[in-house]
Amino acid sequence: MKIGVISDTHGHFDPKIPRIFAGVEHILHAGDVGGGGILVQLEQIAPVTAVLGNNDAGMALRETEIVELQGKRFFLEHIFPHGRIDETTKGRLDRAMADAVIFGHTHQTFSEIREGRLIFNPGYAGRPRFDLPRSVAILELSSSGFAPLFVKL
Repeated sequence: MKIGVISDTHGHFDPKIPRIFAGVEHILHAGDVGGGGILVQLEQIAPVTAVLGNNDAGMALRETEIVELQGKRFFLEHIFPHGRIDETTKGRLDRAMADAVIFGHTHQTFSEIREGRLIFNPGYAGRPRFDLPRSVAILELSSSGFAPLFVKL
């Protein structure tokens, strides 16, 4: 199964996204959507699960979501303390039975397995800012686990 992962669009829908996400079966948006129009465009590609970002005031999204895809549980949260996961956060992930954490906010790609759990940030897909490279990601799920692929925009 292929999953498209995107974050921090900030109201900008890059025209490369439909081509990059062609064939994905689900899209995870890790917040800072920047308006419902982005989600409508993504939903034309595949079903979408999205969370509220710190710049998404007024959007009808939740701060966290848990979605199960092909037997794997994904925990989505825009701002996630990925540097050091304290006991409180670890407890939340354990209760959610999360196999993967998808987050955004930092505008930087991140992929690491910690205690058997994928901690993942696709980077940011909004307009260029902060002199950081823009990207989205594809996560391939298989019986052997997660295979992440970052795609520059």
